[in-house]
Amino acid sequence: MEDTSSLAESILEQIADAVIFADARGTIMRWNHAAAALFGYSAAEALGQNLDLIIPEHLRAAHWHGFESAMTNGVMKLQGRPTVTRATHQTGRRLYVELTFALVKEQAGGAARGAVAVARDVTERTEQERSLRARGGRNPDPNSAGNAEIHAGE
Repeated sequence: MEDTSSLAESILEQIADAVIFADARGTIMRWNHAAAALFGYSAAEALGQNLDLIIPEHLRAAHWHGFESAMTNGVMKLQGRPTVTRATHQTGRRLYVELTFALVKEQAGGAARGAVAVARDVTERTEQERSLRARGGRNPDPNSAGNAEIHAGE
């Protein structure tokens, strides 16, 4: 039987969604292949960096307020709920990403070790929906980004 750790590593590297783990200080400690494709930074470039690497400057204060609160209180406001927000690609291009978050704890009820985010690019879909809404239309797709909580901060 394959080692559980090796299997988990294979899954993380082969999944189509970006998986990012940051420790309790907000330092990127895990950055999978899909994160590199989404944000443009290789694992070597991202590991050891602060999450500000991908957070647009105008959203950083709100991000760090929520992050520090989650690390201190052990509760994440958005845990498990898809949230659409802005992110920054290595080239400076602004992205819309749909994220889900979870705290990673030492053990059940233990102190937070950090947070994991699973992300996917929804830029094209979000821009199409915004354009449609601006023209007075509605998106009939119940699974669209328009139905996730949006914290996009223009």
